[in-house]
Amino acid sequence: MGTVVNSAAIILGGLIGMLIRRGLPEKVESMSMKMLGLSVFVVGVNGVVTSMVTVGAQGALESNGSLLLIASLVIGGVLGECMNIDDHLNSAGRRVEEKFGKDGFAKGFINGSLIFCIGALAIVGSINDGLAGDSSILFIKSALDFVCSIILGSTLGFGVIFSFIPVLIYQGAITLAAVWIAPYISTELLNSICMVGYAIVMTIGINFLEFTKIKTANLLPAIFVPIIYSFIEPLLAQIMTVFS
Repeated sequence: MGTVVNSAAIILGGLIGMLIRRGLPEKVESMSMKMLGLSVFVVGVNGVVTSMVTVGAQGALESNGSLLLIASLVIGGVLGECMNIDDHLNSAGRRVEEKFGKDGFAKGFINGSLIFCIGALAIVGSINDGLAGDSSILFIKSALDFVCSIILGSTLGFGVIFSFIPVLIYQGAITLAAVWIAPYISTELLNSICMVGYAIVMTIGINFLEFTKIKTANLLPAIFVPIIYSFIEPLLAQIMTVFS
């Protein structure tokens, strides 16, 4: 139920954003895009810092996961480049643009999908919804995504509306599989996934600011590196014990 409400909020917010966009002068739209980029970048930085920094026993702040973040982005980026994920998604987006005569579908769809799917609320909320039927976290996420989709829709166009599809599939799959995956999602693993995810969000902000062009979708495999590492870490610890 929570994921359905979340998807509806994205659609409604995107439609409202498109209505607002029609009345925006070009220079205002350009400034809005840059401010959106700055906001997304700040959200990404905040997410990375929150996921990495913990409070130690003596109340001191401790930073963890720097090497895992670097390894995840490098390994994931290389895999994404080899699979050419970004180009495939943009090609599919361009076919939709040609069919409906709408420019900018790919940009709105890809960026919207990444922003709405990445984060602890999506994972924890979907698990709670599946295990206990508690949709409260996803309702909170729906409110946040509603506001965000208005802003994205007003700057990126109608592609944002269709980003409800990956949200529906992604969060719906987690909800349905919650009974099986919940025991394996520790707080540490969740923080690692979010850390990498928010780093990807930072690249979205960088692209909006037009400092450089990063093929953001090619970084998607990076999210799976912390998951794989969480399973092989105990094995690596045993091997180190044997040779120590």
